Amino acid sequence: MTGPLNQRLSEMRAANESRRPPEATALMNHTTEELGATGILDRIVVVGQEAPLFARPNLAGKTVQLEALLERGPVILSFFRGRW
Repeated sequence: MTGPLNQRLSEMRAANESRRPPEATALMNHTTEELGATGILDRIVVVGQEAPLFARPNLAGKTVQLEALLERGPVILSFFRGRW
């Protein structure tokens, strides 16, 4: 798979939707729209925004502190929803 990220993500989304029952896709889309209607998108963190200092467990269960990471230089945070 090559090309710009948006194109690649669209291709992945289409491939996933083709393997899933249409009812499931409709439910996922409806739920996503409902979530967006709550105003949650107005509160999301944007690129470049400073994050509050926090400590959270990593995938190995070890607590990671943002403050300690920042002492080593800039930090990029990436969040994922995990497996559903």
